[in-house]
Amino acid sequence: MTKRRKAMRLSYKWLQEYVDLSDITPQQLADRLTTAGLEVEGIEPMAQGTGLVIAEVIECEDIPDTHLHRTIVRYGVGENDTTQIVCGAANCRLGLKVIAALPGAVLPGITIQAKPLHGIESNGMLCSLRELGIDHKYLTEKQINGIEELPQDAPVGETNVLGYIGYDDTILDVSLTPNRADCSSMWNMAKEAGAILHREVKWPDYAGKSNIGTPSTFKVASNTEKCDFFMGKVVNHVKVGPSPKWMVEYLHAAGINSINNVVDISNFVMLETGQPLHYYNLAKLPAREITVVDDRTLKMTALDGVEFTIEKGDILITTNGEVTGIAGIMGGEESMIDETTEGIFIEAAHFNKTSVRRSSIRLNLITEAAQRFTKGIEALAAQKAMDRSVQLLQEYACADGFEETVTYGTDGYKPVVVKETLSHCNALLGTAFTMDEVKETLTWLNFEPEVNGDEITCHIPSYRVDIEGRADIDEEIVRLIGFDSLKSTLPVMSTTVGQLTSKQKLRRMTRETLKSFGLNEIVTYTLISEEEMKTALSPLGETIPLAMPMSENRKYIRASLLNSVLTSVQYNEAHQNTDNLLFEISKVYAKDKEEERLAVVLDGNVQNDPLHKLNEVGDFYALKGILLTWLNRCGFNDARITVRPNTTDVEHFHPYRSAELLLDRKPLGLFGELHPSYVKKYDLKRVTYAELSLDVVNETSASKVKFVPIDRYPSISRDIALVVDREVTAEEMLKIINSTGKKLVRKSEVFDIYEGEHVEAGKKSVALRITYQATDHTLSDEEVRAVHDAILATLKEKLSADLRS
Repeated sequence: MTKRRKAMRLSYKWLQEYVDLSDITPQQLADRLTTAGLEVEGIEPMAQGTGLVIAEVIECEDIPDTHLHRTIVRYGVGENDTTQIVCGAANCRLGLKVIAALPGAVLPGITIQAKPLHGIESNGMLCSLRELGIDHKYLTEKQINGIEELPQDAPVGETNVLGYIGYDDTILDVSLTPNRADCSSMWNMAKEAGAILHREVKWPDYAGKSNIGTPSTFKVASNTEKCDFFMGKVVNHVKVGPSPKWMVEYLHAAGINSINNVVDISNFVMLETGQPLHYYNLAKLPAREITVVDDRTLKMTALDGVEFTIEKGDILITTNGEVTGIAGIMGGEESMIDETTEGIFIEAAHFNKTSVRRSSIRLNLITEAAQRFTKGIEALAAQKAMDRSVQLLQEYACADGFEETVTYGTDGYKPVVVKETLSHCNALLGTAFTMDEVKETLTWLNFEPEVNGDEITCHIPSYRVDIEGRADIDEEIVRLIGFDSLKSTLPVMSTTVGQLTSKQKLRRMTRETLKSFGLNEIVTYTLISEEEMKTALSPLGETIPLAMPMSENRKYIRASLLNSVLTSVQYNEAHQNTDNLLFEISKVYAKDKEEERLAVVLDGNVQNDPLHKLNEVGDFYALKGILLTWLNRCGFNDARITVRPNTTDVEHFHPYRSAELLLDRKPLGLFGELHPSYVKKYDLKRVTYAELSLDVVNETSASKVKFVPIDRYPSISRDIALVVDREVTAEEMLKIINSTGKKLVRKSEVFDIYEGEHVEAGKKSVALRITYQATDHTLSDEEVRAVHDAILATLKEKLSADLRS
């Protein structure tokens, strides 16, 4: 199983094995594929060079005091078809068949000219494959360091040199969309090209080739639901050797190195069918059984010699309890096939794509096999790959001694039938396609369309795993007929009145209010670490972990805004940005639910004006004023808002400088000064914070805003100082004042609280100002006195409040 490439490398020459491209250039093919939705990002030849010829070295002598050789090469059959070339390659020698670039030849980055070297005329260059632009990863060290040595039967005078050495191919770099997993297979790419070009596609005659063999005692099983289907076949005799030249060329075109004929066949079949395979050295298996598991923790050495740490959840191939491979990614070192291999075991299986993706990324093993399993593989691909493997092993590895195919589970294939109507298709796309056009297009796609009036029934081939519904059929029709057939049309939709939803209105009001207090909105990361998850404030529920986190610091979806906001404050403080007045509106998540919250943080001063000696600290009372003003503007008067001491969370909040906020007796959230030991973790000192549920505010009916004229009649204020028990809250006193004198009391407020000398122990003095006003006349002293006395009496009765003497 080889390492990954960046995109699908489509060999133009290989594609012609299945579909006729004789009148289609690589550029034209690339244009047609791109128009049909398979973007071709690049076109590159496997090798480049004009003016090349196969030649024979008929004279070779060293040039004194240099590493160079003076050669005479014969490049044709005529008596005069010889020339002198100076060559510096160490492997240049008499009788060698070589590639000669004669004057005028154009190679990558160079044009060959006749010129003297060390005073000796040189009429060309003897070439290495690297000088023809062939990637060094496909070359041996000898090929990299010297000129190319051609076989002794190479025809002198042959000018189609690239064709002779098998590098007369063009590679199309095709970028595949995630839904087109089928296009990771050459056979399926041929089907795609055939549908686009309206040409017949011929796959090899492979079906049923694996239905041979004697009864087998080999056992396969799976102890994990991550492998629901496993096929295996014992081949007792294979002859390991070099691969045929054409297979090596196609593998190189796909970006895969040739190893030996058996390993190359497994890679070649994977490229053809899209089904990753693994061939095991039968003699190296400790038992005639394979079991798939995912419950091991260990270290193992893979085929490339690198040691990896396996964790629980990684899918493993085991035999007799020993791990022999990482399923869907790479085989173990013990199963390697080499020149001593006499028999093999063929594996073709289904592995869970999510698990393969997670393991391959963690282990940094993004192999060709892993890429295909990650994208998803058709249900019938394993059988196709098994059949094709047996066929090629018989032909190119002298395979025999086959045993019957053994299986675990079922492939799970269910034929997909999708129905669409011509009228719906045209209405959706804004087109006027005829039934004949649509039927022809679907026929080229091998969808076997059946027409019944306006309805078309499509039988989806197994490899098109992306086709699920009628919209997919419409997409296939328009992309093959051509997107240029789409006309500019207006969308069909119902007319609606443009307006904000209640949530949008609340967000807008919240932003406007908080910005008016000088706060700045921030947007912080939704993903948090495990430590931040464990210290969440009022978490919504069970936190959701990511299946594939980017890092340990971004492993969970947050259930609270607190830690994300404090991280932002910490960053600003570290960069000397003080007086951070910030807020964030964002959602928090738990399994099966979510909630929109508002976070407000005051770090430093709310106002700071040295010139006018104005310095207001962002403390509990500053935050309380901001929050109450915000709720008032949202349509909730003070009577509907309750502020009570915080008794629910003293881990995050200071126990004596924080409070719970309720709206119509429903918990809205917590606010106040954060606990000093908690903010110390962020290198902060005094931070005031609130985290409230916007969903609660949105679900609570707000009062309609009433506009009244400015009062025409004067008001009368009375100041009183009352002595009450320390446990009595100012809120209790204000509620009694407002309810008792609700007809005339316009405003009541506390302006002083005193404890100490002249006040009895366990008591406190609360100074209040009460403002009286009528809307329809000027108040008399008698009216005010009557209400004022009633208020004092009620306070005395309910709170034992006495006027301070």
